[in-house]
Amino acid sequence: MIVRHFDDVVREGNSVSDAQWTSVRMLLAQDGMGFSFHITFLEAGSEHTFEYKNHLESVYCVQGKGSITDLGTGETHEIKPGTMYALNEHDRHTLRAEEELVMACVFNPPVTGTEVHQADGSYAAPEEVS
Repeated sequence: MIVRHFDDVVREGNSVSDAQWTSVRMLLAQDGMGFSFHITFLEAGSEHTFEYKNHLESVYCVQGKGSITDLGTGETHEIKPGTMYALNEHDRHTLRAEEELVMACVFNPPVTGTEVHQADGSYAAPEEVS
């Protein structure tokens, strides 16, 4: 059984920050679960374009307000507490935070914990991470 407290994970340095977001990595590849689990904070007023070519992601909004646009279809969806979205086709998307967004995220395959977004909005494939 794995039991962790958010504050301990932060204190131990298992968080990554990049342009206007911070991801606290609660479960990582080394935990052997087959997925990673993160609590991610996106700053109010920020906009992010991502395309996880090497990962599938599911996200649940815990707090805040924003929107997500599927760049393949142009369709935009409201994000608010209780909203879940899954990038089941490695969907290129833009996420906008009108208010600070607090998101619970699951990645498959799991991340190692040090990943930040590459120029194309993706994380490196697991075999490319050192």
